[in-house]
Amino acid sequence: MTQKKLLLIVNPCSGRAKMYTELLKVVEILSHANYAVTVYPTKCKGDATEYISNLSNGNYSTIVVCGGDGTLNEVITGIMSAKLSTPLGYIPSGTLNEWSSGLKISRNIESAAKDITKSHKTMLDIGKFGEKYFSYTASFGAFTSASYSAPQSVKNVLGQAAYFFEGMKSLGNIKSIHLKFTHDGTQREGDYLFGAISNSLSVGGIVKYDEGSVVLNDGEFEVLLIKTPDNILKLQPLIDGILKRDFSGEGFEFFKTKALTVESSEPVSWTLDGEFAETNGTLDITNIHNAITFLIP
Repeated sequence: MTQKKLLLIVNPCSGRAKMYTELLKVVEILSHANYAVTVYPTKCKGDATEYISNLSNGNYSTIVVCGGDGTLNEVITGIMSAKLSTPLGYIPSGTLNEWSSGLKISRNIESAAKDITKSHKTMLDIGKFGEKYFSYTASFGAFTSASYSAPQSVKNVLGQAAYFFEGMKSLGNIKSIHLKFTHDGTQREGDYLFGAISNSLSVGGIVKYDEGSVVLNDGEFEVLLIKTPDNILKLQPLIDGILKRDFSGEGFEFFKTKALTVESSEPVSWTLDGEFAETNGTLDITNIHNAITFLIP
C-alpha cells in the first residue's frame, strides 16, 4: 500500500517543551496510519512560515503542526502565502491553544495525534491583517501584550498562569487608544480600552463567547470593542459583562462583519494569535472565507 506523505512541523519549545518526550509517540501513531512522516523542528521565530512558503501542492498530502498558537499562525501564514490546498492538522502543545478549543481538538498530545488519523476535513475562515494573517484573533489594548511579552521559559514553568501574571503587570500601564472603525457603511470612533477581531470562542483566555454565537466558517468576524470609561466606577460593570459574556451594556460594542478598516493617528500594538504586530495609519482587516482545509476530530 502506498504511503501518504505527511509533514510534521514541531516547535520543540512550545508549552512545557512537551514534544521532547512526546515526539516519537506521535510519529509512531501517524506511521501506523500509513503516513510516511517527515519531521521538521522549527529553529527560530518565523522559521515555519519560511519553510512552508517554499512548498508546492503535491509535496505532501497532509501538514500537521505540533506547537502552540504562534506556531500554528506561522504555518497558516506559510500556507496562505504559498496558496497551498494541503489539509492541515493540529496537535496542540502550547500554553493556551485557544483556537483548538472551538474545534474540539484534544489537549492531550497522544489523543490529538490519534484523532488526526481518523479525522474529517472542514473548511475554515482565516483573517487577513494588512499583509499578515491570523487564525483566531487580532486584538489590542488591555492584557493583549501578555501573550507575546511573557517569556517562553516562564510559560514553560507556569503554563497559562504566566499570561495572568504578565497581564497583572500591565494593569498600571493601560491607556486608552483612539481609533476609527469603518465597516458595512458604518463608522465608529472613540477611545477604546480593548478590542478583538476574532474567529474563536475565546480571546486571551479572558474574553469568552457562548458556543452558539460563533461559527468558524461563516465568513464573518466577531468584533468586540470596549470603550474607555469616563470614570473608574464604570469599570466594574465592564468586568462583570466580560465574566457573564454579556456585551449589551454601556461601553461595549459587539457586531459581526466580513471586513473592516481601522484608522489610527499613532502606532498601535496588536497581538495576532499571540504574536506581536504594530500598525500605524490605515489598516484593512478581511475575513477570507473557507481559506484552509482543516482536519478535525
